[in-house]
Amino acid sequence: MAALTTQVVPLAGLRFDDKLVSAAGGGDTAQTGAGVFLAVKNGDSESHTVTLATPGTVDGLAIADRTVTVPASQTFLIPVTDRYRDPSTGRAAISYDGVTSVTVGVIRVSV
Repeated sequence: MAALTTQVVPLAGLRFDDKLVSAAGGGDTAQTGAGVFLAVKNGDSESHTVTLATPGTVDGLAIADRTVTVPASQTFLIPVTDRYRDPSTGRAAISYDGVTSVTVGVIRVSV
């Protein structure tokens, strides 16, 4: 898994499309927290599903992972709150159903 670098948005704004990197076939990890978003640009001709692992259980039952389908030629922002924080790594684990023409980045805004 590749550790994605968080881009912090200054008050003057931030161009982030030039900061996206190729999604890793083995998945990526990201910072979590209030105001943290995963930017996913799908340049493929097919939709792709992004999965954020949700660690932990409730009453012994696993919490379902979050899946987001990003349509072809679309860019989505997905919140990466602390509920996705893995206690063993301190980061969110992210996987993709395919990485062809998919670029990603982590953006944090002040809240």
